[in-house]
Amino acid sequence: MTKKGTLERTQGRAYLQSHPWISFSMDLRRIPARVWLMLGQAAAGADHISHSMLKPETGQELYQLFLAKGVHATTAIEGNTLDEDDALRAIQGTLELPRSQQYLGQEIHNIIDAANEIKDELVGSPEASTSLSRDDVEHYNLMVLRDLPVEEGVVPGVIRDHSVGVGRYRGAPHEDCGYLVDRLCEWLNESELNTREAEQQVPYAILKAIVAHLYIAWIHPFGDGNGRTARLVEVQILLAAELPAPVCHLLSNHYNLTRTEYYRQLDLASRTEDPVPFIEYAVRGLVDGLSDAQETVRAQQFEDRWEQYVYETFGELKTEADRRRLRLVLDLTAQYKATLQPTSKQELRRLSPALSEAYGSKTVKTLSRDLNAIMAMGLLEADDRGYVPRDWVILAFRPDRRDAASE
Repeated sequence: MTKKGTLERTQGRAYLQSHPWISFSMDLRRIPARVWLMLGQAAAGADHISHSMLKPETGQELYQLFLAKGVHATTAIEGNTLDEDDALRAIQGTLELPRSQQYLGQEIHNIIDAANEIKDELVGSPEASTSLSRDDVEHYNLMVLRDLPVEEGVVPGVIRDHSVGVGRYRGAPHEDCGYLVDRLCEWLNESELNTREAEQQVPYAILKAIVAHLYIAWIHPFGDGNGRTARLVEVQILLAAELPAPVCHLLSNHYNLTRTEYYRQLDLASRTEDPVPFIEYAVRGLVDGLSDAQETVRAQQFEDRWEQYVYETFGELKTEADRRRLRLVLDLTAQYKATLQPTSKQELRRLSPALSEAYGSKTVKTLSRDLNAIMAMGLLEADDRGYVPRDWVILAFRPDRRDAASE
């Protein structure tokens, strides 16, 4: 579409008077240097997570954890009272709710299905288009509202034909909404928010996702579900830019954690006709979320490396005693991870069904011999409260650093 053609389509539109800030332009020079620096931090954090080596089952657990955060966040913002654990159970297929709360579960399942569909299309099909279209936006809204009760006049997945508002904010004139969504998608796909420079693609994608969210909130093209649709568009843009799937849900989590500020920033952006403060608010939250996510990944990597070290230390498991002692170290490690407390000698036999069976016919002397042998290998230590894994020894495997000894 040429600039002349766009101008012809735009002339006389009601939104030009009521919503002049919907301009489909972004002067990137107005973004402060501190925001560009944070965008660089976010890109580096996303790259770190993207290249983290985890066991397949650990990677799946990590994705489910961050999907649960995002799903819970994007529904909680809209008033859903289920918590993050409920969202995780829904992802795992174990959520059970009384009939009176099933609509809350449906809201969560809708976002899970939509997020997974976007991921499967973009991650599972390299040839899939990464562009955003009006059909995509309408489809996301259809999925958001699937099988949910809606007010009269609201048709899931269909651009509204009536006025809507949230608080004191009024959405764009309904007669312009279809046109505005088309313009938004054209702009996002072709505008200055895209770059061919490889090292800049992730910062620009983050910027584009946040701006897309803001514009959908401004246009408010649907009778209901606009916020959830906007946050799914963010996920689509970030996944299309090849960010790791867990990272793509961190913005939604930030908006929920700072819900009052989220609504204040949305309101401020429309009143001042300035998107930059909202962009800075969102990027700062993403950087914080990535820092937490990196800590989660590091903790998973630490656990995986400790388990490898335990197996390497035992070597070939030639005897029943070797296998029993290995199980004792692994189960004690799992217990310590859950409680951060030593385990007494009396409790060791009951740490798992496997240990109960292994020591069922053994005497206390056998357990003592096993513990002494494991401590001689440097895998456990004891005090007057009980036993803990010496997992900290693997910190020595990291590169030398001045402050490493204090850690």
